[in-house]
Amino acid sequence: MVRTETDGRVRTLTFDRPATRNAFTESTARELVAALEDAADDDARAVVLTGEGKAFSAGGDLEAMRDREETPAEAYTRVSETLNAVVETILTAPFPVVAKVNGDAVGAGTNVAAACDFVVAAERARFGEVFVNVGLIPDSGGTVLLPQLVGLRRAKELTMTGRLFDAEEALEMGLVNDVVSGDELDAAVSALLDTLASKPTETLALIKRGLHENVGRPFRDGLEREAHLQVQAYGTESHAEGVDAFLEGRSPTFE
Repeated sequence: MVRTETDGRVRTLTFDRPATRNAFTESTARELVAALEDAADDDARAVVLTGEGKAFSAGGDLEAMRDREETPAEAYTRVSETLNAVVETILTAPFPVVAKVNGDAVGAGTNVAAACDFVVAAERARFGEVFVNVGLIPDSGGTVLLPQLVGLRRAKELTMTGRLFDAEEALEMGLVNDVVSGDELDAAVSALLDTLASKPTETLALIKRGLHENVGRPFRDGLEREAHLQVQAYGTESHAEGVDAFLEGRSPTFE
């Protein structure tokens, strides 16, 4: 279950299965995709992902895995339409997505957080690519995003050992942006949202597109893509307001 709350144009999506430490199910993934798409339709300026209770998400629901009976083709369709869809929707969302990691984020929980644009974690949070411990490879973008964030050699170590690691180590390796005490988590995320809200949302969306689309792209092709996106930025009201504000010596007001 995913609970939705709105404060102005900031949408908070909460994994709300605390009895299972917010383990992912097929329905949870589909609800999350729908909630993110709704936020885009409503012109949200930012979305926060977090978990109810003491965990962000414990990853896949093992009870559901044990009871699952499906053909390889059915399994492929399920993964593509649920876990893959979650990560792709986060990566292509036209607004910043902030993971507020209030507790353990392991397995798919680690990778969903990794897909977000910002990750702010409580000191008590733990992470882990634990898939290997149940005979699986990382999904939900783990084999794609993790090497980009922490490097290939570190990604191999984390995925092949399946060990848990704390928030400070996650910060050191570049998996999260900030680590704060549990009591300071709400304030830290609010401060980040205030900063993001002061920037032009349409420009943030173009920046996000440029960064994601140019990962792995040949340098010359990347420059060409960057130029196309900059042309789009030139034509926005945000660009005009930013230039006017600078020349007039005032703070810009981005609608």
